[in-house]
Parts: sequence; C-alpha cells; structure tokens
Amino acid sequence: MSRFERYLSIWVALAMVAGLVLGNIAPGLVQFIARAEIASVNLVVAVLIWAMVYPMMVGVDLSSIRDVAKAPRGLIITLVVNWLIKPFSMAFLAVLFFETVFAPWIAPEDASQYIAGLILLGAAPCTAMVFVWSNLTRGDPNYTLVQVTVNDLIMVFAFAPIVAFLLGVTDITVPWETLLLSVILYIVLPLAAGMLTRARLGSSEAIDAFKARVSPFSAMALTVTVVILFALQAETIVSRPAVIVLIAVPIILQSYAIFALAYGAAWLSKVPHRIAAPCAMIGTSNFFELAVAVAISLFGLGSGAALATVVGVLVEVPVMLSLVAFANRTRARFPG
Repeated sequence: MSRFERYLSIWVALAMVAGLVLGNIAPGLVQFIARAEIASVNLVVAVLIWAMVYPMMVGVDLSSIRDVAKAPRGLIITLVVNWLIKPFSMAFLAVLFFETVFAPWIAPEDASQYIAGLILLGAAPCTAMVFVWSNLTRGDPNYTLVQVTVNDLIMVFAFAPIVAFLLGVTDITVPWETLLLSVILYIVLPLAAGMLTRARLGSSEAIDAFKARVSPFSAMALTVTVVILFALQAETIVSRPAVIVLIAVPIILQSYAIFALAYGAAWLSKVPHRIAAPCAMIGTSNFFELAVAVAISLFGLGSGAALATVVGVLVEVPVMLSLVAFANRTRARFPG
C-alpha cells in the first residue's frame, strides 16, 4: 500500500471536517455541485466513484468469471444476508430505537419518518462502493463483479415488494432511471474501460504494474467524495446534530452486526479471504442513491425519511473503513 492509502482513515477524517467547513463558507459552490444531478445521481460524485471503481475493473478477467460457479458459498452467504436478513433486521432496529429507546426525545410523527428512511436503506444493498472496499481488502475482482451483478438483478424484482411489505405502502414507484444510470456509470462504463486497458497493456506483469500506479488515485477520489458528501449536508449536520446522532445509532449497529454475520459465516464455511471480505462488505454497505431517491419520491425532499437516508451516506464511509481495517488484520484467519 502507498503511504496515502496506509493513512486513509486520517485523510477521510480530515475530509469530513473539510466538507463541513466548505459547506458553511461556500454554500454557492456546494449548491452548484448539488444541481449537477440526473435521476437523483450526482454527476460529480459519480465521476469520483467511477475513478474509485476503475482500478479494480482493470483486474477483472472476464474469461475467469465462469470459475465463480466453482466457489458458490460466498455468493450464497451474500444473497441470504442481503435479502433474507438485512431488510428485516434494519426494520427491527429502527422500530426498537425510534418507538422505544429514543421515544422520549422524538415526536411520534418524526419517528415514523426516520423508521421509513432506515427501512429504505436496509432494503438497498451496495452497488458501486463495494468495489472500493473490495479493492482495499485485496478482494477477488471477478467474484466481486459477479456478486454485485447478481444483487442488482435481484434488486430489480425484490426491492419494491420488500419495502412495500415493511412500510405498509403498496404504491412504491421504483426509480428505474436511478437504477439504470447507476449500473451504467458504476459497472458498465468502468468495466468497459478496464477491458480496454487490459487489452492495451497485454501482459499480466504490465497490468499489475498499471494497477499499482493508479490504485492511489482511487483512495484520493474517495477522500474528495467524502468532502463533497459532507459539504452537501453541512447545513443539516450543523443545524440538527442531535437528530443526526440518533439516526446514526441504529445504522452503525446494523452495519457492524451484518458484517459480523456475513464475515463469520464465510469464516465458518472456510471461504477464502479474497471472497469473504467483499462478501461481507456488500451487505454492510448501502445503495444510498436508490434509497434517497425513493425517500424523496414517497415522503418529500424535506422529510425525516429523506434525512435518514442521507445520514446513511454520512455514516457509511467511516464505518466501512473501520471494517476494511478489521478485514485486513484478520486475513490470516481465512484459508488461502
């Protein structure tokens, strides 16, 4: 790892502070960035995520993807955790905290909004950022691509019914443009660029050398993304810090619990670390663009549900970096 990558947690912490400062001293610039949006996908953030994903896509060998079928355990664990456990555990924690633990401090109508936002987060597993976390844990790029692709396909059919069941709302409108645009920006285009790069470089030695050169730029793009995300929400964070903290509590508990469940299941199943780490990361991370878009369409831009999904965005990076560090420290406990 480069020196920059080795101290990534420090840079991200500084980026969070820088984002808050930028959002308060240059609101005009932040609003300009916020308006660069199509189908609830911010194009500036999309470009940065693309830069994060691209180095890993260079490592994808399409001819090796068929080998994923020889090691199905990681994929099975991911699917069970993502679709049979995670949405319901998030709903349970949301109800537990906002109808019981935090009830003395939160009005009932606000509590129901926060619960709805958390349910939307829990029903939307990660699409793009998991490539970043997988890369930081030296995950298998071919296997990670298959895991994300299969989850996206299931999301098309399962997201709306699960959300409708948990929210008791039947008229869920899935923002297909957000789903499709995210898949194109975060999977199709980086994968195509990675394939072209592999073809141009030719030998595996040249590919490895190229990945080593561009990998630090992925971490740099991550820190810039954090600055922008915190700048976009700086006013909300400063004006409502207590509410932000309360919403963050069940999200953080859910994240660590889901990671422990998937990572532990992978360890018990003797799944190699290069598969186990991304397998646990996918369920832990969230497809926040989709969750935010649905929250806004169902409950409105200024709703508590939309705020809850935004808090998920803010919490995700520091939590996932701590899990990346833990996964890297425990690599030797896994086979292979």
